[in-house]
Amino acid sequence: MAEAHQAVNFLSSLSSDGAEVELSSPVLQEIYLSGLRSWKRHLWRFWNDFLAGMFPASPLSWLFLFSAIQLACFLQLDPSLGLVEKIKELLPDWGGQHHRLRGVLAAALFALCLWGALIFTLHVALRLLLSYHGWLLEPHGTMSSPTKTWLALVRIFSGRRPMLFSFQRSLPRQPLPSIQDTVRKYLESVRPVLSDEDFRGTAALALQFLKVQASPLQRYLRLKSWCAANYVTDWWEEFVYLRSRNSLMVNSNYYMMDFLYVTPTPLQAARAGNAVHALLLFRQRLNHQEIPPTLLMGMRPLCSAQYEKIFNTTRVPGVEKDYLRHLQDSRHVAVFHQGRFFRVATHALNGLLTPRSLEQQFQRILDDPSPACPHEEHLAALTAAPRGLWAQVRESVKTQAADALEAVEGAAFFVSLDPEPAGMTREDPATSLDAYAHALLAGRGHDRWFDKSFTLIVFSNGKLGLSVEHSWADCPVSGHMWEFTLATECFQLGYTVDGHCKGHPDPSLPHPQRLQWDLPEKIHSSISLALRGAKTLAGTIDCHVFPFSHFGKSLIKRCHVSSDSFIQMVLQLAHFRDRGKFCLTYESSMTRLFLEGRTETVRSCTREACNFVKAMEDKEKTDLQCLALFREAVDKHQGLLKAAMSGQGVDRHLFALYIVSRFLHMQSPFLTQVHSERWQLSTSQIPVQQMHLFDVHNYPDYVSSGGGFGPADDHGYGVSYIFLGDDMITFHISSKKSSTKTDSHRLGQHIADALLDVASLFQAGQHLKRQFRAVAEEDSGHRHGFPSSKIVGSKAPTTSTDF
Repeated sequence: MAEAHQAVNFLSSLSSDGAEVELSSPVLQEIYLSGLRSWKRHLWRFWNDFLAGMFPASPLSWLFLFSAIQLACFLQLDPSLGLVEKIKELLPDWGGQHHRLRGVLAAALFALCLWGALIFTLHVALRLLLSYHGWLLEPHGTMSSPTKTWLALVRIFSGRRPMLFSFQRSLPRQPLPSIQDTVRKYLESVRPVLSDEDFRGTAALALQFLKVQASPLQRYLRLKSWCAANYVTDWWEEFVYLRSRNSLMVNSNYYMMDFLYVTPTPLQAARAGNAVHALLLFRQRLNHQEIPPTLLMGMRPLCSAQYEKIFNTTRVPGVEKDYLRHLQDSRHVAVFHQGRFFRVATHALNGLLTPRSLEQQFQRILDDPSPACPHEEHLAALTAAPRGLWAQVRESVKTQAADALEAVEGAAFFVSLDPEPAGMTREDPATSLDAYAHALLAGRGHDRWFDKSFTLIVFSNGKLGLSVEHSWADCPVSGHMWEFTLATECFQLGYTVDGHCKGHPDPSLPHPQRLQWDLPEKIHSSISLALRGAKTLAGTIDCHVFPFSHFGKSLIKRCHVSSDSFIQMVLQLAHFRDRGKFCLTYESSMTRLFLEGRTETVRSCTREACNFVKAMEDKEKTDLQCLALFREAVDKHQGLLKAAMSGQGVDRHLFALYIVSRFLHMQSPFLTQVHSERWQLSTSQIPVQQMHLFDVHNYPDYVSSGGGFGPADDHGYGVSYIFLGDDMITFHISSKKSSTKTDSHRLGQHIADALLDVASLFQAGQHLKRQFRAVAEEDSGHRHGFPSSKIVGSKAPTTSTDF
């Protein structure tokens, strides 16, 4: 999502003198340190799993094996082929009376060795099976015999009930692509957006790179791929995220929305109580590995490493680079309300506080009349400041208010009780939705602690939202948590008829602790400077959200087209109509098929996509001709998407090569040009991963409406989209108001038009365009740039306490 902005601007993080000093270390030393970090993480996971009795498998399986060996010995059988007797001879002789004990101990040791060998064999076999990607390259909706055989073997070797991290030791490493293939794919991707002269220059730089610099850079990168768990991820996190000196607000964070049409309760404290309790239940399940691993298409496990830092994590600013501080446990949340900070305990002696008790604590904060201390109200604006400034000021804050700072940074997560209402209103659904998105993305610039892994935002009318820091994980992981939270707090925990959390309050609970900030005078000017910068940045963001309900995934499936590829082609058509030209397009794809994989870029603006768009704008082209070109563009996009998912993308490989070149102080005009590109259209699909938690057929309104992020370029767009059930698509569009070239609402209108134009190419969608136009003419007074409420299906928001 917001990674596109960070990827574009990571060159600036390498231009300072400090960064140059850091990169002066030998490349072999850096590769060694990458491998060392990987092994430390591996041993840490091993130890945690061992202590939890989950590694290398359940102790019950060893006990079963030991019992079977003992039974065989009782029946005078020797399944060990004499090995138990050999082990018994090696044990000390404790006398005749302990002869039987030696036999039992020898059998236990043999069972332990056999148990470990069997598990190791299973892990190796599963890793070999998971290295097969032929299933990904097969046509949509078909499955060959080899794939069916592979799937059956994967299910056999995966066990009956795998836990969240069960597959981590069996996932293959991300492959290192051929450098010739990467450069060829890169040149193919930029051809549609470059003039003939510019392309010849780029091709010449690429040829020089392949002749002179590519081989030594690739050798170092191959060495790193052997040593580290993932050849790109640790450098991606460091150079794209942690070394970035820009503000986290808008540039790095992204947001997630509540239910679109319903609010389960209008009581702010009650909604906060249930939501916080649901989040803590998710953390509890996470600690016990009770969350099933994510399976792609229901059969291929994805890497779960990013789940480790969801909670108890803070991005701590540094002068040259930040670092992620993760605690093993935290038993409180930090709460912000009306310029004041509070510490709210989440546990009692007998476990988690009940939702009703948490509601009581939040209500006490809402009822607290005490004013904010001088400069305390705007202190959090420092987390939205450039990272170097915040790093310097933080040292003074830590010296003067160490306890308060630790209470915030050491919290499980941050909660902001917003004094204003949010969400879609009946009177003006367009403006209210846009304001809702803007409040989640930027707020007021001083009411979110942007360093925390995520901030739960609860508005005065009970509406929820999430603001997520990006460095620790990508959107599907936080989205998984958010789906669980919404489903649990609304459907399982529920509310009483009068809107309160179920249960009874606990008057004996101590009041929330008000945090005291003894802020030195010298940082007051820094807080004011940070606040001005945050408000300026927040004021430049133009957010637009619209739910399109004329059709959705159901119709697209009937057209036998990938829903994601369909939307990507729609976005190409809409952007061309908006800007009159093609541009580099960033679509985020995951690489979690591999150990510690994160994302790869799909360059969606292909030659085939451009041909389709040109045909759609050519009145002489027939629908059949446009449809043929559309299918070619979709097939090309699907190929790029599958290549990216299988580790054969372009951008992460070129990124890692560039980092190696910087460590070697090797100037590469080609790599420098590659990483100076601007992504004027950054896109991402938000997946709905747990449909079993929601009854979209009977209760279609009870599904999250997705989320969004800021634009990657000052003159570009950020577009995210989510399919809600079978008949709705919600788009989140962002751009900069300071640009005269972009307008989020104008692009939204182009997207709505393009959706119907593309759907009308298919027989299943030919009636839609006529209906759309008729409704638009009836509703001539709707706001320009936002589709009519009748078109998008906007209903009056409701408050519901029953499901």
